[in-house]
Amino acid sequence: MLASIKRVNSKPFRIFRQYASSSKATNENTAIEMTTLNNGVRIVTDSTPGHFSALGVYVDAGSRYESPSRPGLSHICDRMAWKSTEKYSGVEMLQNLSKLGGNYMCAAQRESMIYQASVFNKDVDKMFDMISQTVRYPKFTDQELLETLQTADYEVNELSHKHEMLLPEVLHAAAYKNNTLGLPLFCPPERIPEITKADVIKYHQQYFQPQNLVMAMVGVSHNKAVELAQSHFGDWKGLVDSKPDLGVVNYTGGEIALPYQAPLYSNLPELYHMQIGFETTGLLSDDLYALATLQKLLGGGSSFSAGGPGKGMFSRLYTRVLNQYAFVENCMSFNHSYVDSGLFGVTISCSPNAAHVMSQIICFELSKLLERDPKNGGLTESEVKRAKNQLISALLMNVESRLAKLEDLGRQIQCQGKVTSIDYMINKIENLTVQDLRNVAEKVLTGNVVTTGISSGTPSVVMQGNREAFGDVEYILRHFGLGKFTGPELTEPRDFSATVKQEKKSRKWF
Repeated sequence: MLASIKRVNSKPFRIFRQYASSSKATNENTAIEMTTLNNGVRIVTDSTPGHFSALGVYVDAGSRYESPSRPGLSHICDRMAWKSTEKYSGVEMLQNLSKLGGNYMCAAQRESMIYQASVFNKDVDKMFDMISQTVRYPKFTDQELLETLQTADYEVNELSHKHEMLLPEVLHAAAYKNNTLGLPLFCPPERIPEITKADVIKYHQQYFQPQNLVMAMVGVSHNKAVELAQSHFGDWKGLVDSKPDLGVVNYTGGEIALPYQAPLYSNLPELYHMQIGFETTGLLSDDLYALATLQKLLGGGSSFSAGGPGKGMFSRLYTRVLNQYAFVENCMSFNHSYVDSGLFGVTISCSPNAAHVMSQIICFELSKLLERDPKNGGLTESEVKRAKNQLISALLMNVESRLAKLEDLGRQIQCQGKVTSIDYMINKIENLTVQDLRNVAEKVLTGNVVTTGISSGTPSVVMQGNREAFGDVEYILRHFGLGKFTGPELTEPRDFSATVKQEKKSRKWF
């Protein structure tokens, strides 16, 4: 999937152009350029003009880099953004940001820390000053750290009522047990009282180094971007020369059952939730295009939607699940992708009395992706074409947003050191066949993915509700030929009623 673009290193102020690849050799996008300063800071720009400019900094940090015994610092560092720095007090920082339109954000992800903003073209210098200050010169005052820890404590306690955020977090913990991508994105509540100012400063000094930074701008000339980078980051000397180690991904798979959580408000329905995921090859594999198309093909959503066909109403999970079973409140596919691994699967929410069929619904729909005969539910040419068109449409609509284009540029340079053009991506999607999708689905859903790490092939399962009600999920997975298991064959479903007595003693997640 990677475009043939060479990474260029240069001396300060010397600009080298880098052309984005295209499906046509004569269609070169000269608006995208890249330069690397002597200290390792990488600058990538798309100078396509417009009324607004988007700018951001992407840091090689995040939860996967943390120690399994001391997680949560990425979350705290994220919440400490846009506060006191060497140049501005916390109040001055917020006042300046509000004068610039208030369109700014910071987010801690598993593989990256992201600082982004969008402003009028005339305010680019002022906004980049704010970004550079919060990235390079944070003060981490005692009062602000205390307020941040209190905020984090509130956030993680609220997670138990937000299954759409909690379940993916727990699914990663099941998939990558106590390593890399399985480390918590949110600070565990028991860790919050232990975090000190020294811990946050050490984390910042360890990962916020010039060679770990990618600076991206959209709507700004490359010369201007390099001047800004040189003035704010050019004299930054790194404490270490090497980049942080991503570690070896160990995909374990497995099952985690969470106790039932009653709805926060009385007018909300009582629901049980389940997610089943399988390991994928990640962002840097050509399988990414097939998996993204399969995600569109499966689609799904809520039982209520005010939209029409453009919102996926003709996707498989809508027509075959949501429109067929009144007890299903929500059902959709997901695809979490990272540099060297990922998770593909289906999430479902149902009435408690239908918990015993939740795994059967998911497994039946996933197994049909492997079926070769369209008459028996296999993939058809028409639905694959529709899914490809939907994916291309979503891709083109997404890059209409300057912030979306900005993050795409920054993350591509961060992950692969070059930019893959939209034309190249579209060409890869258009060339996909039914057999291509079936081959990738078979590789992923049968647990035969090969990555640079360790892979068990075992499906990852998360349930929230009465464990006994869900039944034997492994038996259902084996019955449909999904995943890879090492234990003896199961001739009949196992009884999980004994686990109900242990639910009160089970580990509390957030």
